Amino acid sequence: MKKASTAINMRRGIYILPSLFTIMGLFAGFYALIAAIQGKYELAAWTIIAAAVFDMLDGRVARLLNAETAFGAELDSLCDMTSFGIAPAVLIYLWALTPLGKLGWLAAFLIAACSALRLARFNTQMAIQDKKYFQGLPTPATALLIASAVLFHEKGNMDPISWLWGAIAVFLAWLMISGVRFMSGKDVDLKEKRSFTVVVVMMIAIVLVMTDPYRILFAVFMAYILHGPMLSVWQNQKAQRCRLARRKARKKKEKNTVDQGNHQNDN
Repeated sequence: MKKASTAINMRRGIYILPSLFTIMGLFAGFYALIAAIQGKYELAAWTIIAAAVFDMLDGRVARLLNAETAFGAELDSLCDMTSFGIAPAVLIYLWALTPLGKLGWLAAFLIAACSALRLARFNTQMAIQDKKYFQGLPTPATALLIASAVLFHEKGNMDPISWLWGAIAVFLAWLMISGVRFMSGKDVDLKEKRSFTVVVVMMIAIVLVMTDPYRILFAVFMAYILHGPMLSVWQNQKAQRCRLARRKARKKKEKNTVDQGNHQNDN
C-alpha cells in the first residue's frame, strides 16, 4: 500500500519552486567540487556559500507554500550530501590537508562520512526532534565554516596550517554526530509581523558583512560552531542545578515530615 501511494504521488507531480532551489543548490555544490579540483579554492568557497543560500531558501519556500513532501525531503538530503558533505571534504583536503598524507585524506573522509550519518539521523528523527534546536552540528554549518576559512586565508594571503585544520576537521566531524545542540532558527515564523527594529538590525548586519565579507563571515560561522558546545555546557549545568534544588527540596520535605511525626509522638 505504501509503495502504491508513493507511485500515485509521483504521478501527480512535484512542487516546482522548492525543488528548483534544491537543484540549484546541487549545481552550486557540484561546481564547488569541480573548482576545488582545479585549484580555484576561493571560487569553490563562494559556490558552497551559494549552495547554502539555496538550501535555506528551498526549505523556507516549501514551508511558506505548504509544499513540504517526502520526495522534497529525500531530494534535499541527497543534494546536501554533495554540497555540504563531499564538496567541503574535498575542498579542505586539497586546500589544507594534502601535506598530512594519509592522515589528511582520512580527516577529510571523516567530514564526508559524518555528514552522511548526520543527514541520515536527521531524516529518521525529523518527526520527533525539537524544532528550536538541531541535534549535532548541521552539515551546512560545517561546509560554511570551511568555505569561510578559505576566504579568510585568501584575503590575508595566509597559508593554512595543516595540522590545525586536520584537528578542526576531526572536531567538526565529531560535532555532526554528537548530541550537542545548536540553535536552528526554524521556530522563527516569517509570516508573522515584526517590529521596525528587526528590519533595522537586519540592515546593519548586512552592511557589516558587506564591509569585509571575507573576515566577517568567518567570524560569524566560527561563533555559530562554538555556541553549540557552550550552550550544551550551560544547559547541563542548569539541569544539574535544578536536579540539586529538587533533591534538596525533597530532603527538606522528608525531614519536616519526620520532625512532625516525632513531635506528634512526643505529645
